[in-house]
Amino acid sequence: MNRYLFPLAGFIALVALLGLGLRYDPHLVPSPLIDKPAPAFSLPQLHEPGAMFSNADLKGQVALLNVWASWCVSCRHEHPLLLDLAKSGRVPIYGLDYKDERGAAMNWLNELGNPYRRSAFDEDGRVGIDFGVYGVPETFVVDRNGVIRYKHVGPLNDEVLTRTILPLVEKLEKSPDAPQS
Repeated sequence: MNRYLFPLAGFIALVALLGLGLRYDPHLVPSPLIDKPAPAFSLPQLHEPGAMFSNADLKGQVALLNVWASWCVSCRHEHPLLLDLAKSGRVPIYGLDYKDERGAAMNWLNELGNPYRRSAFDEDGRVGIDFGVYGVPETFVVDRNGVIRYKHVGPLNDEVLTRTILPLVEKLEKSPDAPQS
Protein backbone atom coordinates (compact mmCIF):
# COMPACT_ATOMS: atom_id res chain seq x y z
CA MET A 1 0.00 0.00 0.00
CA ASN A 2 2.83 2.44 0.84
CA ARG A 3 4.40 2.06 -2.57
CA TYR A 4 1.25 3.63 -4.10
CA LEU A 5 1.10 6.51 -1.62
CA PHE A 6 4.54 7.93 -2.50
CA PRO A 7 3.79 8.42 -6.21
CA LEU A 8 0.35 9.80 -5.34
CA ALA A 9 1.84 12.26 -2.83
CA GLY A 10 4.46 13.30 -5.39
CA PHE A 11 1.78 13.84 -8.02
CA ILE A 12 -0.32 15.96 -5.65
CA ALA A 13 2.73 18.07 -4.72
CA LEU A 14 3.56 18.61 -8.40
CA VAL A 15 -0.01 19.67 -9.21
CA ALA A 16 0.06 22.09 -6.25
CA LEU A 17 3.33 23.65 -7.44
CA LEU A 18 2.06 24.01 -11.00
CA GLY A 19 -1.17 25.54 -9.69
CA LEU A 20 0.78 28.14 -7.71
CA GLY A 21 2.95 28.93 -10.72
CA LEU A 22 -0.07 29.60 -12.92
CA ARG A 23 -1.26 32.32 -10.52
CA TYR A 24 1.76 34.57 -11.18
CA ASP A 25 1.87 37.14 -13.95
CA PRO A 26 5.12 36.71 -15.92
CA HIS A 27 5.16 40.46 -16.62
CA LEU A 28 5.56 41.16 -12.91
CA VAL A 29 9.04 39.70 -12.59
CA PRO A 30 10.68 41.52 -9.70
CA SER A 31 13.92 43.29 -10.43
CA PRO A 32 16.68 43.81 -7.88
CA LEU A 33 17.56 47.00 -9.80
CA ILE A 34 14.40 48.90 -8.83
CA ASP A 35 15.38 52.05 -6.91
CA LYS A 36 19.05 51.51 -7.78
CA PRO A 37 21.19 53.34 -10.35
CA ALA A 38 21.10 51.92 -13.85
CA PRO A 39 24.14 49.72 -14.46
CA ALA A 40 27.13 51.56 -15.87
CA PHE A 41 27.60 50.93 -19.58
CA SER A 42 29.05 52.48 -22.69
CA LEU A 43 28.09 51.02 -26.06
CA PRO A 44 28.33 52.13 -29.67
CA GLN A 45 25.18 53.68 -31.05
CA LEU A 46 23.29 51.59 -33.56
CA HIS A 47 23.21 54.24 -36.31
CA GLU A 48 26.57 55.82 -35.48
CA PRO A 49 29.06 53.09 -34.49
CA GLY A 50 31.72 55.72 -33.78
CA ALA A 51 29.50 57.52 -31.25
CA MET A 52 28.87 56.06 -27.81
CA PHE A 53 25.72 55.84 -25.72
CA SER A 54 26.03 55.34 -21.97
CA ASN A 55 24.03 55.32 -18.77
CA ALA A 56 25.14 58.94 -18.26
CA ASP A 57 23.02 59.89 -21.30
CA LEU A 58 19.91 58.84 -19.39
CA LYS A 59 20.51 61.34 -16.57
CA GLY A 60 18.86 64.74 -16.35
CA GLN A 61 15.48 63.58 -17.60
CA VAL A 62 12.88 60.94 -16.94
CA ALA A 63 13.20 58.44 -19.78
CA LEU A 64 12.25 55.00 -20.99
CA LEU A 65 14.89 52.46 -21.95
CA ASN A 66 13.35 49.86 -24.24
CA VAL A 67 15.28 46.63 -24.83
CA TRP A 68 14.44 45.28 -28.29
CA ALA A 69 15.75 43.23 -31.22
CA SER A 70 14.88 42.86 -34.89
CA TRP A 71 14.35 39.11 -34.44
CA CYS A 72 11.80 39.66 -31.65
CA VAL A 73 8.17 39.03 -32.67
CA SER A 74 6.80 40.70 -29.52
CA CYS A 75 8.92 43.79 -30.25
CA ARG A 76 7.15 44.12 -33.59
CA HIS A 77 3.84 43.91 -31.73
CA GLU A 78 4.66 46.77 -29.31
CA HIS A 79 6.42 48.93 -31.91
CA PRO A 80 3.37 50.96 -33.07
CA LEU A 81 2.71 51.93 -29.45
CA LEU A 82 6.31 53.13 -29.07
CA LEU A 83 6.02 55.14 -32.29
CA ASP A 84 2.84 56.83 -31.02
CA LEU A 85 4.44 57.53 -27.65
CA ALA A 86 7.52 59.03 -29.30
CA LYS A 87 5.31 61.27 -31.48
CA SER A 88 3.44 62.47 -28.41
CA GLY A 89 6.68 63.74 -26.85
CA ARG A 90 5.49 62.71 -23.37
CA VAL A 91 8.71 60.87 -22.53
CA PRO A 92 11.97 60.32 -24.40
CA ILE A 93 12.54 56.72 -25.45
CA TYR A 94 15.99 55.21 -25.80
CA GLY A 95 16.67 51.78 -27.23
CA LEU A 96 19.00 48.95 -26.30
CA ASP A 97 19.30 46.68 -29.35
CA TYR A 98 19.94 43.31 -27.73
CA LYS A 99 21.90 40.41 -29.27
CA ASP A 100 21.16 41.53 -32.79
CA GLU A 101 22.90 42.12 -36.10
CA ARG A 102 23.47 45.80 -36.85
CA GLY A 103 22.22 45.61 -40.45
CA ALA A 104 19.07 43.72 -39.50
CA ALA A 105 18.31 46.17 -36.69
CA MET A 106 18.80 49.21 -38.91
CA ASN A 107 16.63 47.69 -41.66
CA TRP A 108 13.94 46.89 -39.09
CA LEU A 109 13.83 50.50 -37.86
CA ASN A 110 13.92 51.87 -41.43
CA GLU A 111 10.98 49.64 -42.33
CA LEU A 112 8.84 50.14 -39.20
CA GLY A 113 9.94 53.60 -38.05
CA ASN A 114 12.31 54.67 -35.32
CA PRO A 115 10.79 55.75 -31.98
CA TYR A 116 14.19 56.01 -30.26
CA ARG A 117 16.19 59.16 -29.67
CA ARG A 118 19.21 56.85 -29.75
CA SER A 119 19.76 53.11 -29.67
CA ALA A 120 22.74 51.43 -28.12
CA PHE A 121 24.02 48.36 -29.94
CA ASP A 122 24.45 45.52 -27.40
CA GLU A 123 25.70 42.90 -29.84
CA ASP A 124 26.84 40.33 -27.27
CA GLY A 125 24.08 41.07 -24.75
CA ARG A 126 26.36 41.86 -21.82
CA VAL A 127 24.67 45.14 -20.95
CA GLY A 128 21.27 43.47 -21.19
CA ILE A 129 22.50 40.87 -18.71
CA ASP A 130 23.65 43.67 -16.38
CA PHE A 131 20.11 45.06 -16.54
CA GLY A 132 18.70 41.63 -15.67
CA VAL A 133 16.99 41.20 -19.03
CA TYR A 134 15.07 37.93 -19.19
CA GLY A 135 14.09 38.36 -22.82
CA VAL A 136 12.97 41.05 -25.20
CA PRO A 137 11.12 43.31 -25.12
CA GLU A 138 11.61 44.83 -21.69
CA THR A 139 11.14 48.46 -20.75
CA PHE A 140 12.64 50.42 -17.87
CA VAL A 141 11.55 53.77 -16.46
CA VAL A 142 14.66 55.69 -15.43
CA ASP A 143 14.40 58.86 -13.34
CA ARG A 144 16.41 62.03 -13.91
CA ASN A 145 19.15 60.78 -11.59
CA GLY A 146 19.64 57.60 -13.61
CA VAL A 147 17.82 55.42 -11.09
CA ILE A 148 15.58 52.60 -12.35
CA ARG A 149 12.07 53.10 -10.98
CA TYR A 150 10.10 50.47 -12.91
CA LYS A 151 10.63 47.46 -15.14
CA HIS A 152 8.08 45.95 -17.50
CA VAL A 153 8.74 42.50 -18.94
CA GLY A 154 7.14 41.75 -22.31
CA PRO A 155 5.52 43.99 -24.89
CA LEU A 156 4.00 47.24 -23.70
CA ASN A 157 0.28 47.72 -24.19
CA ASP A 158 -2.12 50.64 -23.78
CA GLU A 159 -3.21 49.53 -20.32
CA VAL A 160 0.32 49.31 -18.88
CA LEU A 161 1.25 52.57 -20.53
CA THR A 162 -1.77 54.57 -19.33
CA ARG A 163 -2.21 53.01 -15.89
CA THR A 164 1.38 52.49 -14.78
CA ILE A 165 4.15 53.97 -16.90
CA LEU A 166 2.83 57.42 -17.85
CA PRO A 167 1.51 58.20 -14.34
CA LEU A 168 4.91 57.20 -12.93
CA VAL A 169 6.70 59.36 -15.52
CA GLU A 170 4.50 62.35 -14.59
CA LYS A 171 5.10 61.80 -10.87
CA LEU A 172 8.85 61.60 -11.39
CA GLU A 173 8.88 64.71 -13.59
CA LYS A 174 6.95 66.72 -10.98
CA SER A 175 9.09 65.62 -8.06
CA PRO A 176 10.87 68.82 -6.96
CA ASP A 177 12.84 67.00 -4.27
CA ALA A 178 14.71 64.68 -6.60
CA PRO A 179 18.39 65.59 -6.30
CA GLN A 180 20.37 65.97 -9.48
CA SER A 181 23.50 63.87 -9.75
